[in-house]
Amino acid sequence: MLRTICVFCGSQTGNIPSASDAASELGTRLAAGGFRLVYGGGSIGLMGALARSMLAAGGEVVGIIPRALLEREVGLVEASTLIVTETMRERKALMDKESDAFVVLPGGFGTLEEFVEIVTLRQLGYHDKPVIIVNLCGFYRPLLKFFSHIAERGYALTPQHRLYHVVESVDETMTILTNHTHHHHHTRDA
Repeated sequence: MLRTICVFCGSQTGNIPSASDAASELGTRLAAGGFRLVYGGGSIGLMGALARSMLAAGGEVVGIIPRALLEREVGLVEASTLIVTETMRERKALMDKESDAFVVLPGGFGTLEEFVEIVTLRQLGYHDKPVIIVNLCGFYRPLLKFFSHIAERGYALTPQHRLYHVVESVDETMTILTNHTHHHHHTRDA
């Protein structure tokens, strides 16, 4: 049973027209589904949209933010719980430990770094938690193509489709989170 969902996403809004709406919709639907959210603790960009919609729908939001980013990303003081860590690494370790599944919305280097680390840990057998990439408007297509390139060149031994799901919408994301069992690893190629 998945209870706590970690969402990695940008502290910028970006210019994908549907990204902000998708972040808000995800927050609303996670709350409606009785899930708890763990995220990076920011109050701006996609992070802010996600957390605020979750709170507005009565959901529990746990923000985890490093002290150095607390002021710059304006930590979301309204969060149900705001945990301040000393380092980025400590933040990620806590996010990983607290969560039953990971959802990746568009974002920048930080989002990418969190996602790649969680997939690496899964590949190495440190966890078997579902990882879902929400490929809004094809945002992650170049990255997924590069992942195939890594495998073709012989640097990734595990077939990627066993490591993460690729979906195009919040709808598909919720279907996976709601139906997930440990024997349920399938995806579509993007």
